[in-house]
Amino acid sequence: QLQLVESGGGLVQPGGSLRLSCAASGFTLDIYAIHWFRQAPGKEREGVSTISSSGGRTDYADSVKGRFTISRDNAKNTVYLQMNSLKPEDTAVYYCAASTATTLDPHYFGMEWWGTGTLVTVSS
Repeated sequence: QLQLVESGGGLVQPGGSLRLSCAASGFTLDIYAIHWFRQAPGKEREGVSTISSSGGRTDYADSVKGRFTISRDNAKNTVYLQMNSLKPEDTAVYYCAASTATTLDPHYFGMEWWGTGTLVTVSS
C-alpha cells in the first residue's frame, strides 16, 4: 500500500521536545520534497516546515524558526521534524505531505501524498 505514515506525537510539557517521523510505504521519498503541516482545533491547516528532495533546501514558518529542525534520511526513506522548546500553541495534529517542489502552502495544487497525522499535545 502506498502511503505516508507519521509517528512520534504525544503529550509533552512546555519547553520539552519531540521528534516526529514521516515514513513512506510502497514508494521512495528521495524524489520528493517533504513538508510538515499542522492543524489545531478550530484553526486552518498551516505550513510548518519543508525540505527539498536532496535536503539542501529547508524553510520554516516564522512561528517555529529556531525551535524546529527538519531533516531527512533518504536511505531510511524517512523525514524527521525535531521540535524543541515546545509551547502550548504548538498543540495540533501534524501531517506530512510530499510533492515535487518545496512549499509551506497546504493548498499547493501539486501535493501528491498526505499522511493521516499524528497528535502533538503540549500541556502541563
